[in-house]
Amino acid sequence: MRLYLTALKPTDSVTDGFLPAARALGCDVTVLTDRPERHLDSGAEVLGCDVRDARAVIDVIAHHHAPDAVFSNSDHLQAETAMAAAYFGLPGKDWRACVAAKNKALTRRRLAAAGVETVRSARLAPGDPAPADMPFPLVVKPREGVASEDVVLVRDERELAVALREIRERRPGEALVVEEYLEGPLHTLETLGDGGEPLVLGGFRTTLGPLPHFVEERLDWEPPPAREHVLRALSALGVGFGACHTEYVMTQAGPRIIEVNYRVIGDHCDFLLGDLLGVPLFERVLGVHLGAPAGDLGDVRGHGTALSVVAGRRGTVVASPGTVVPAPGDPVRIWHRPLRAVGDRVEPNNTNRDYLGVVRAIGPDRASVDAAVAAFETDAPWVIA
Repeated sequence: MRLYLTALKPTDSVTDGFLPAARALGCDVTVLTDRPERHLDSGAEVLGCDVRDARAVIDVIAHHHAPDAVFSNSDHLQAETAMAAAYFGLPGKDWRACVAAKNKALTRRRLAAAGVETVRSARLAPGDPAPADMPFPLVVKPREGVASEDVVLVRDERELAVALREIRERRPGEALVVEEYLEGPLHTLETLGDGGEPLVLGGFRTTLGPLPHFVEERLDWEPPPAREHVLRALSALGVGFGACHTEYVMTQAGPRIIEVNYRVIGDHCDFLLGDLLGVPLFERVLGVHLGAPAGDLGDVRGHGTALSVVAGRRGTVVASPGTVVPAPGDPVRIWHRPLRAVGDRVEPNNTNRDYLGVVRAIGPDRASVDAAVAAFETDAPWVIA
């Protein structure tokens, strides 16, 4: 079987998750990327391609080996990859759903039109003035942003004007979204579909860093409180095939969608999710793109946490816990994946790019996991000087 995987920069999800899963499924893998020099150590065949252009992806595949699946885990390449899969008659996502999920302004319009929920929101093209009829506080964000980059809470007209000016300086020519601030506990719903009703894998409760920014610092496994609402929202968007990671807030007025990420959850929570479920998650995700059913899930027992260690100051990394894997027989299994190295210069910018490393832990209950993670942070701290 031949799997084509479209990618931009290398990610742990692809390198340590999907590529080993593809090999386990017996696939020959061709990575299509606009950065081939960065994927030479992937162990897969690598071809240069303008992966942001569906026509280029189709052309390269058509002149290479016949495909059995065309897949991407990149936020930026879902629509293009879906179009390529459809061209070759392969299982895949609806490209229109990919566009509607990626574009936060379209997400709001589709959900309101379907009667699922209404959130006051305005799309601002480059040069558009600030909206004059929306109550503060508001959130400003890029229409198609990722990783909490340039997402900021503003409380008055002055802060709104400053945010718009600064974000537009960093992102010239990009459209922005200004919407009402949705206050309440933040949750996720993780799903996997094979063409029918998506299978709910579970969900996490998300802990954010201090406002006015929205940096995710910790996710804890927790039963999803708004499962049916989120599934109705995904249906309205046409999202159902493959993996999807949806973020939503439990407001006083009910659940409200924050964003729909039409790929598997990231920041090492994908590995945590697979360990919690006791299934080869990456193989299951690739399997549906190869025509297999999503399959049954195991029973989750215990608690799981993913803690992102955030750089709290600028400086140089002088100490790191390094890579940690669980020892046999540990009552709480702890992994640590460093994202920076000793000697790296750190310049925090209030996004997920500020992560130094990710700790993930699984244990019999929340208390034991909390204690083990706290002890790990004390015994093996990151140090910035």
